Amino acid sequence: MKKRLTLKLAATCALLAAAMPFAAQAQTKLKFAHVYETSEPYHKWAVWAADELKKRTAARYEMQVFPASTLGKETEINQGLTLGTVDVIYTGQAFAARTYPPIAIGGAPFMFRDFSHWKAYAASPVLQGLMDEYAKKGGNRPIAVTYYGVRHTTANKAINKPEDMAGLKLRVPDAPLYVLYPKVVGANATPIAFAEVYLALQNKTVDAQENPLPTIEAKKFYEVQSHINLTGHITEMLLTIVSGPVWNKMSDADKKTFEAVFKEAAAKCTDDIAQAETKLVETFATQYKKTVVKSDRAAFSAAFQKFHLGPDASWDKALYDKVQALK
Repeated sequence: MKKRLTLKLAATCALLAAAMPFAAQAQTKLKFAHVYETSEPYHKWAVWAADELKKRTAARYEMQVFPASTLGKETEINQGLTLGTVDVIYTGQAFAARTYPPIAIGGAPFMFRDFSHWKAYAASPVLQGLMDEYAKKGGNRPIAVTYYGVRHTTANKAINKPEDMAGLKLRVPDAPLYVLYPKVVGANATPIAFAEVYLALQNKTVDAQENPLPTIEAKKFYEVQSHINLTGHITEMLLTIVSGPVWNKMSDADKKTFEAVFKEAAAKCTDDIAQAETKLVETFATQYKKTVVKSDRAAFSAAFQKFHLGPDASWDKALYDKVQALK
């Protein structure tokens, strides 16, 4: 009898021990941080991804989304991946380039011919290779890319050609690659955190800023700028990055689930942004009564060609040629 009880107790302990990893996984709570407003598609689809992860992992993972720089500016949330203060982020390529410089190529001015060229790059082995190298270098894992839109320049004057930007105090994100645009066209680059841009424009700390049309609307930059200049200088994307410590603890099955969910969210968000861009040119002109300027993009593009392989480039010719060969 005593022997039988001992065997039962041992079996029960073994079952409890086997169940413990699953119990521990049930407690996994993640923080997803980004700098965008709750009204923007990036936030909407981040919340969707959080709900889907909970469903598809039987609530073993729960993710709370912190928008609008709640957990820090973009530089800070990138650092937070390593420090353990955040677990998942959206970030631009120029910020990721601080860890692995060549990944900045996708955010360089006039790198892509059009949206189709960008889409080919976003789905290409070229970009996947860059993301893999980024992961090796910094330990954190990019798992999806979302279309951010074509960046345009707002100001209180018309910008028809590159010469019109000479001496303009242009707000740019606080990352080295973004300084290239004002440098080439003779403007004065002024790095300012995203959350502080509206006030900087309102107070005339800067004369202009550049962002995609959906972002210009969401952040209400049009309230303190009179002209929407369609410079179309950068076709931008956001990387969804999971912190190394979180990623490395996941099973292969969970990694596949995370990738599937975030890629679906990225595709849905990309569609939303692309659709919004086509409508907003008219919205700015009619609803918001702004002056919309069709800038001479050919002239702007020509000004940048020699800089794609110049001393400011953080990529080599071989990588540049691969990107340009994509169709």
